[in-house]
Amino acid sequence: MTCRPLSLSVVVLIGLALWPVAEAEAMRCGGRVVSSGDYDFQVRERCGEPHWVETRRELLTQGAYGPLERRQERVIEAWYYDRGANALVQRLVFVDGRLSRTESAGYGPGARTGNCGDVDFSRGATTGEIALRCGQPDSRALRYRDEIRRDSRGNELLRPREVEEWVYAGSGGRLGRLLLFEDGRLQRVSTLPR
Repeated sequence: MTCRPLSLSVVVLIGLALWPVAEAEAMRCGGRVVSSGDYDFQVRERCGEPHWVETRRELLTQGAYGPLERRQERVIEAWYYDRGANALVQRLVFVDGRLSRTESAGYGPGARTGNCGDVDFSRGATTGEIALRCGQPDSRALRYRDEIRRDSRGNELLRPREVEEWVYAGSGGRLGRLLLFEDGRLQRVSTLPR
């Protein structure tokens, strides 16, 4: 049996078939591409300013209560890029200033009038998704509480938990809404009395 070398066209076809898999963690900005591992400043240069940014922090501890305890803060940011009503919103997740992953966050809303309906307030939605669909809230209040998780080896993860309240004052006969977020995810929606 003899081995024949692959022709250039076969190699190109195989490469094109595998290309979408390689680009799964990438986003195209005009003629440029950003992908996992890029720094935040590189993404900003290539794609411009995001429409919305969510930030949270974690404190990782190794060797808690042992002879040597190490703590390291980790900053996690989610940037939202709204490409318009007929395009998917892209959520880029950064860990300590490096792009970790790219996700789709649904379709863009087009005009942000602040007159969003109850369907836009689905449990688990992020602050970025709500802001894209409903605009900026009329009022915001933020507070923190700590959560500590420990394992049997003396390691712990301290997470400052963000609890945020957003108010959308009703207009045009609509009742106002109070939204409660925990760590950037919608937990509860209440109707405000007039």
